[in-house]
Amino acid sequence: MKDWLWNSADMVEAMEGRPVGILPAGITGISIDTRTLKEGEAFFAVKGDQFDGHDFATSAMAGGAALLVVAERRLASFGNMKVPMIVVEDVLEALIKLGIAARERSSAQIIAVTGSVGKTTTKEALRLALAPSGKVHASVASFNNHWGVPLTLARMPADTDYGIFEIGMNHLDEIRPLVKMVKPHVALITLIGPAHLGQFANQEEIAVAKAEIFEGVIPGGYALLNRDDKRYKQLEGLAKAVGIEHILSYGENARSDYQLRDVKLLPDGSSIVMRYGKADMSVNIGAAGRHIVQNIMGVLGAVHLVGGNMEKAALAMASFAAEEGRGARYRLQHPDGVFTLIDESYNANPTSMRAALTVLHQTEPQDGGRRIAVLGDMLELGRQSGKLHADLARPIVDAGVNIMFIGGAEMAVLKLALPGDIQIEYSKDVEGLMPLVLKTVRPGDVIMVKSSKSIAFSRIVKALIAQFPPIEQTE
Repeated sequence: MKDWLWNSADMVEAMEGRPVGILPAGITGISIDTRTLKEGEAFFAVKGDQFDGHDFATSAMAGGAALLVVAERRLASFGNMKVPMIVVEDVLEALIKLGIAARERSSAQIIAVTGSVGKTTTKEALRLALAPSGKVHASVASFNNHWGVPLTLARMPADTDYGIFEIGMNHLDEIRPLVKMVKPHVALITLIGPAHLGQFANQEEIAVAKAEIFEGVIPGGYALLNRDDKRYKQLEGLAKAVGIEHILSYGENARSDYQLRDVKLLPDGSSIVMRYGKADMSVNIGAAGRHIVQNIMGVLGAVHLVGGNMEKAALAMASFAAEEGRGARYRLQHPDGVFTLIDESYNANPTSMRAALTVLHQTEPQDGGRRIAVLGDMLELGRQSGKLHADLARPIVDAGVNIMFIGGAEMAVLKLALPGDIQIEYSKDVEGLMPLVLKTVRPGDVIMVKSSKSIAFSRIVKALIAQFPPIEQTE
């Protein structure tokens, strides 16, 4: 008998669906995208903002889908198509029901992660840290929204030991329904910062929205908070207000339950000493940056709370590597030598922008090279956008940046705020900047690229890698 993710009968019952045709005994996985679908998986024809999965049903069957989950209203459009289907009223709602059923059948220890910055990095570090302790299930990429969370839940195997769920938001009442599906044992908040500030009056309101994560914590569960965060006291109060009894903290603060006792920041990683209980533990971290240290402190605290092996988790952190778009480093071959690229192009807000500039400062150019920052707009900052972009001038000066490439309408104010001794190139879009960057870079340089995702500065990263082939990925 195959090791099914779900047998078909249980799916029908959980989703309150209606079987059409002869269903297979079970499925090996769940897909909502025919481009990544694997043979034996169920294809859920979810209707999104741009595409309707029902339009890709034929492609799904050609790709080896074991069955389709489709909406009753679209059934007639399939004509006499002889394929096994589970028919439901609404496909996304059916996925949510299956996700809830997956949580109900699971005995795994569950961790939910949110915060303004560091969610995905923390989730991936948790995946690595808990792997030596048991079978880990975690969301892929940044599947942290109204469809990503139930999809990740529905994909969780019944024999999972540790489940890790990233939960994001950009407005009130977005985290609440998602965390009530996830029902974590531990709710971890990384940091509150001015991300999505356009939807909120201030960071205090952002903290209130993030604190919705406490509402799903199971009785006897934990809130794990960054004690160095300016919003710590507020978050602690919000956790108490919903009845969480166990509120623990991590950070440099002397009252932290998981306390950073010592830290050495290196160009390609960090070395720290963390105290928990009466024990001190040395940890080497394979990715650079003070912000990464904060994330790893939270990770190790969560591992401890869910009963993972702390020694093995600490050892695993030495092999933790920053992901593409989130600090990944490349040594690229220029015709006359080698330079370093730091890829921070996945997203940006004022907090993460400062963290990336600090990493740039800590990375020494070689043989007469220069520090180069390629920065694009930070979006969703509302009325404070101009000020928050201009406020990057001081961190840029402090980072010792020699050359600035600035792109986007919001970033125009930064050009005026920077001192005259920094070489500045500005363009309103990525197309204008790209040839300038490719022409300017030279051996010994350290170049960091960062912007909000939709500004597409990842194209500059791809262009650099295409023109100057990597000789080694160091993180």
